[in-house]
Amino acid sequence: MLYRQAGNFHINYTQDSALFPIAADRWMVCGLLALALAAPFLASSLFLTTSMLPWLIWTAAALGLNLIFGWTGQFHFGYAAIMGIGAYASVHAGRHGVPWELAVIMGGLAASVIGSVFAFAALRVKGLYLALSTLALQFMMDWVISHVPAISGGTQATLQAPPMKLLGTVVTSDTAFYYVALAWCIIVTVFMLNLRRSALGRALVAVREKDFAAAVIGVHSFRYKLTAFATSSFIGGVTGSLLIFTFYRAVTPEQFAVNVTIEVLAMVIVGGMGSIIGSYFGAAFVLLVPGLLNKLVALLARLMDLQLDPETASHIPHAAYGALIIGCLLIEPMGMGKIYGNMRRYLMVWPFGYDRK
Repeated sequence: MLYRQAGNFHINYTQDSALFPIAADRWMVCGLLALALAAPFLASSLFLTTSMLPWLIWTAAALGLNLIFGWTGQFHFGYAAIMGIGAYASVHAGRHGVPWELAVIMGGLAASVIGSVFAFAALRVKGLYLALSTLALQFMMDWVISHVPAISGGTQATLQAPPMKLLGTVVTSDTAFYYVALAWCIIVTVFMLNLRRSALGRALVAVREKDFAAAVIGVHSFRYKLTAFATSSFIGGVTGSLLIFTFYRAVTPEQFAVNVTIEVLAMVIVGGMGSIIGSYFGAAFVLLVPGLLNKLVALLARLMDLQLDPETASHIPHAAYGALIIGCLLIEPMGMGKIYGNMRRYLMVWPFGYDRK
C-alpha cells in the first residue's frame, strides 16, 4: 500500500518525532518539491505568474495567520493591515537604497513591532472583543496608510516598488520571482512543521484549548500569545513585501483592505485551522477554484448548446463556488486538511477496517 507501515521501526524518540516518520510521506514531499522546482520548465509563463506564484505567496500568508488563529486560537481580523505594513516598510526601505534582502526583513520587523504593540491592548480581551479589537487595527491602518502622504503618497496614489535585487543582481524574470516565492513558502512551511513538535508549539496549543488550565501547569498565556502575534506578524510582513516585489510590482492601499483579511481567513477556515497542508488547500480553493468554475461553466454551456446571457453566466460560477464551500464544511467542519488526513489514515490501515474504530 501507499502508506504501508512495514519497515518503520520507531526504536527511539528521535525517529518517532521526525518530521516525516513514514517513508511514503518522505517520498511524496520529495516528489512534490521536485515538481515545484521543475514547474517553470513544465508550465507556461502565464500559468506560472497568474496561478502558481500568487498561490505560493498566499499560502505563506495563510500559514502565518494559521499560527495565531489555528494554533493559538486567537481571532485576528487585521492580518491584511499587517501585510500592508510590511509591504510599505520594505518598499520605502528599498527606495532609500537598502538592499532588497534587508528591506524585506525590515518590513517583517516593522509588521512584527506594530502587531506586538497592538497585541498588548488587544490581548486583554477575548473572543468577539478580540475580533473587534483586531478589526479596529485593520481600519486604523487603512486610514493611516491612505491619509498619510509620507507613507502611501495619498488616497489614490500608487507607490512603485523599486527593482528587486537579489544578492546585488536585478531580478526581472518570472521564473526568478517564482523561485523566490517558492523559497519563502518552503521556509514558512518548514518553520511551521518544526513548531508543531516543539515546546513552543505545544504551549500555543495548550493556550488555545484552555488558557486558564495552561496557566495552572506553568504556561504564561499572555507571553505565548504575544509571541504568536509577533511571529505571525513577521511572517505576514515578509509575505506582504514579497507580494509587492514579485507579483504586483507596486503598492496601493486597496491591496490590503479588509476584504483581503476575509479572504485569508477563508483560506484558513476552509483549509483547516491548525493544518499546514490545509493552508495549501485553502489558498488553492480561494484563488484557483473560481477561475476553474468559470471555465467549466463556459465549457458545459458550449457542450450543451446553451445560450446564457452574460449576467447569468457570471452568477452561476459564484453560486457553485458558494455551494462548494458549504459542501466542504458540511462534509468536514475542520476543513480540507482534515479530509486529507482522513483519507491518509484510511490508506494506512486498509484493508483492516476494524483498526479504524
